[in-house]
Amino acid sequence: MTSTSTPPGLARFNALQEPAAHAALHEVCASTAWSKRVLAARPYATTEDLYAAGDAAMAELTAADLEEAMAGHPPIGRPRPGDPTSAREQRGMAGASEELRERMLELNLAYQEKFGHVFLICATGRTAEQMRDAVEERLGNPPEREREIVRTELGKINRIRLARLVEEDA
Repeated sequence: MTSTSTPPGLARFNALQEPAAHAALHEVCASTAWSKRVLAARPYATTEDLYAAGDAAMAELTAADLEEAMAGHPPIGRPRPGDPTSAREQRGMAGASEELRERMLELNLAYQEKFGHVFLICATGRTAEQMRDAVEERLGNPPEREREIVRTELGKINRIRLARLVEEDA
């Protein structure tokens, strides 16, 4: 594939200096190991190549790398002030009733107490009720099962964020 057929956003990402590309990838996923693996495979000819590299890097993360990645995500229903990414991704919570918000806070705390990290779900396109139901269901999982679900959910989030990274106008 020639550089003229590389989508403009992807070509822009490929051309970033390493510190800027690393910073952009860190906004996608807070795992340093993930960012380094994705960065090392540049340049990408297609967005699918980029997504595949992101998926492969996610599959290789250690437990410590996953902890680092999860630390970059605020609890559901409590996006960080001034963080448009988490606010956009958690949009389904925006119209939730006060009762549902309180229930999510309780569930988030119970989840964090049981598993030692924030409840992580690809919230894009989900309603507040769907997120509540998911955390209620996942609280019953054993830690090993939950860790793999978290890895899958992180992978979904990363793909959405990578798409935004390479499709946004400069």
